[in-house]
Amino acid sequence: MKFVYGFLICTLFFSAEVFAQKNILKGKISDEKGNPVQGASVLLEGTVRGVQSDLNGNYELKDFPKGTYQLIVSLVGFQNWSQEFSIEEGETKELDILLKEDEYLLSEFNISASRGILGQDRLPEVSDFRINAGKKNEVIRIAEIDANLAMNNSRQVFGRTPGISIWENDGSGIQLGVASRGLSPNRSWEFNVRMNGYDITPDPMGYPEAYFTPPLEVVEQIEIIRGASSLQYGPQFGGLMNFVMRKPDKSTRFTAESINTVGSNGLFSSFNYIGGTEGKWNYTAYYQKRRGDGWRENGFFNTDHAHLEVNYAASNRLKLGYEMTYMTTETQQPGGLTDAQFEQDSQQSSRSRNWFNTPWFIPALSAEYLVSQNTKLSWKVFGTFAERNSVGFMRPINQEDDLGNRQVDRDYYTTYGSEIRLSSSYELFGQEQTLMTGLRYFNGNIDRNQRGVGTTGSDMDFSVADGDFSRKLDYTNRNWAAFAENVFRFNEKLLFTAGLRVENILSENQGQFNVVNGTPQFLEPVSRSRSFVLFGLGAEYHVGKSAEFYTNFSQAYRPVLISDLTPPATTDVIDPNLQDSKGYNFDFGFRGSVFPSLKFDVGYFRLNYQDRIGTIAQAREDGSIYQFRTNLGNSISQGFEGYVEFDPITAIFESSRFGYLHLFASLAFIDATYGDFEITTVSDGELAVRNLEGNQVENAPRKINRFGATYSLGKFSMTWQLSDIGEAFSDASNTVTPNAASTVGLIPAYQVQDLSASWNIWKQHSIKAGINNLTDERYFTRRAGGYPGPGIMPADGRTFYLTFGLKF
Repeated sequence: MKFVYGFLICTLFFSAEVFAQKNILKGKISDEKGNPVQGASVLLEGTVRGVQSDLNGNYELKDFPKGTYQLIVSLVGFQNWSQEFSIEEGETKELDILLKEDEYLLSEFNISASRGILGQDRLPEVSDFRINAGKKNEVIRIAEIDANLAMNNSRQVFGRTPGISIWENDGSGIQLGVASRGLSPNRSWEFNVRMNGYDITPDPMGYPEAYFTPPLEVVEQIEIIRGASSLQYGPQFGGLMNFVMRKPDKSTRFTAESINTVGSNGLFSSFNYIGGTEGKWNYTAYYQKRRGDGWRENGFFNTDHAHLEVNYAASNRLKLGYEMTYMTTETQQPGGLTDAQFEQDSQQSSRSRNWFNTPWFIPALSAEYLVSQNTKLSWKVFGTFAERNSVGFMRPINQEDDLGNRQVDRDYYTTYGSEIRLSSSYELFGQEQTLMTGLRYFNGNIDRNQRGVGTTGSDMDFSVADGDFSRKLDYTNRNWAAFAENVFRFNEKLLFTAGLRVENILSENQGQFNVVNGTPQFLEPVSRSRSFVLFGLGAEYHVGKSAEFYTNFSQAYRPVLISDLTPPATTDVIDPNLQDSKGYNFDFGFRGSVFPSLKFDVGYFRLNYQDRIGTIAQAREDGSIYQFRTNLGNSISQGFEGYVEFDPITAIFESSRFGYLHLFASLAFIDATYGDFEITTVSDGELAVRNLEGNQVENAPRKINRFGATYSLGKFSMTWQLSDIGEAFSDASNTVTPNAASTVGLIPAYQVQDLSASWNIWKQHSIKAGINNLTDERYFTRRAGGYPGPGIMPADGRTFYLTFGLKF
């Protein structure tokens, strides 16, 4: 109901503003042949006001103060256009615009757009209150790739992004598990996961697991900045992953879209969207319903997503915005398998009473203010009010469910934060320089209730028999941070970046750990404060207009997590001097395009992960043995990442009325190994010491290769993709032979193919269809030690989908 009330209130404000319009600037944008130009950006220079031209090339700006303005019109493939004009109070002015083609950019754009080559791109040097120059980054343009978006199929979505490893154990598409450079894909926790620039995880400082993933049908693009993002965003080692939601349509007052998908295993998804611009207001809202039975036995999911965004140009210099996102899920978890069960039938399940639920509410306020022509300010305030609930039989997978009381675990997340950024440009060395600064405050609280005695039923019921939990912990993180980074341009070819980040983190953990014989056992309260500084340097050297060398060195860190501060037993000990893991990321690469038909990005990386946290066994003076959690050692990931796209038909014939064939390859070789990492275990009551040095880091395949081909003809396109992934170990000891519970052991190499096609019928209709896992391979990417396992978590076999879309 809160969502409905908020929408109605915004609608009333919107309606009131319609009757308060003061003046209008309108016209038509055409090219040199007289054809209307769609999607051109129309901006009043030095203000926050702007629109886009519609399908017929028309544009309309309303309700801005009288005065003299510079009108700027731009679109890829055309020369920028500008003209000064004056307007009086209540005046309606018509100004038609003729855009001239930019021969170089237009040919590059047309060749690219004809085959969907824009599906993978990179960020500009400076954009949206951030510096991207010198950093390894990718932009995945969702609308321009053939993929099963209804199910958030990450294997297809990240197909062109080199080095992305994926856990494919969640066929519902609710949770995303991705990583890069030898890091763990566990709910993407080595990435700083954001949406529209603000946090969406429970707590990036203490519990950074991504339980929420927005529906990709409403995501405009996914921005990935590797570890060099640590200066501007903080943790984690993997860098930033930002979901940019589709913005309100600036070319019309109202537009609507409905996308409906059916598929294998009872899949049904309905995505419905509205948006538009009227005067000072623009808005967008969506609702998605998705449900299905899952590929495995005892699999079921039912999800609801809703989102509202409203923006208001309070003045020519100030823009205000409000967003709110809500998700609720109902997921039945089939559990894991033993190796023998997987070989027998990977679709089977021995867990019929395991359920998972994550209600998620994310509100956010934003403001952008143009201080001057060269200085602008951004402020975001955001929060997360969410839960993580599970119920089920959680013992090893080789133990039969006794149909007794299930275990209930419930987390409650209450977080809020604020981030302010200032972007300023100035002139030095005859070039424009850019300085970016920012301040951030974050407060996160996790109320963790675990090991509750649940019902003996089989449905999603989180009630607890005695109304209480044996483990009740309270975890709080407070974080202050400030950063500054500058782009120094020496000429049109060479630039350097330099920056630093100052962090202060306060972590507190307390509460009841367990109940033994009716007596509560409490943890010794922990309060840990630390401050540190991160530094970074980068550079770019441009070779012509379309290629560049880039390099970056940036320090990174991973804060002590809630799991690090929670011992498995009250007799265990946490090191009072436990430190955040620190290290650095280094990149050196070459990217760009040699010809309009060839794009590439190849490079070397090195990730140094120091002070990794682990547990060792130690002996007391009386001979008793206890587990001690501390910083044990380091690991190093290094290797090659390469991405190339090529269109042989364009390269040979320049144009073809029979369509285009677009080939791509995304390649990564990763050597992720432990350095000096000494561990101590107990064997026959005695301490045994060994060193992990030289062992391969767990969940880090050495080979991550993906190949694809897209054929396009007019408004039809079809994409085939092959994923070729190497073997990996599931534990740091590099165990090959699986244990009885299948929680450790080798994860074999695998190959899987996908085929998807799309056809835009007229301008209002579209049809998409595809087959995921074309050859019905049986494979797995994860051995889970606990929930949602334990045991082998099989990936989905062959599935089909069919999508019909309508715009009006």
